[in-house]
Amino acid sequence: MARINPAGLAPATGFSHAVTASGGRLVFLAGQTALDATGALTGTTLPEQFRRALDNLLAALRACGGTPADLARVTVYTTDVADYRAHARELGRIWRESAGRDYPAMAVIGVVRLWDDTALVELDGIAVLPC
Repeated sequence: MARINPAGLAPATGFSHAVTASGGRLVFLAGQTALDATGALTGTTLPEQFRRALDNLLAALRACGGTPADLARVTVYTTDVADYRAHARELGRIWRESAGRDYPAMAVIGVVRLWDDTALVELDGIAVLPC
């Protein structure tokens, strides 16, 4: 996989503008919130829920034989974009601790609500695993 960040675009901070991949096996990762193994939502703050949702996404990826470096695309859905922006530095630190510095193409989308009424954030993704 190659991460492409053209000089003519705004600096990519915490994401890549484009990711190219050839060959390999596609893995489509379902949306993950901060649910624990019993199905209970954990954490009351966006950073707490983000950490758990990311851990859940990466656990699903690892179960397929992948690593964070295999993520080509991640979409973040949040019920409060302003809160997401306010915690951007902390969320970036959480990302680097869990997934490293190989950033996929990303988008953050504000939503009215998520499936779980008290969920503040959900992540889904696409990974490309080597053959």
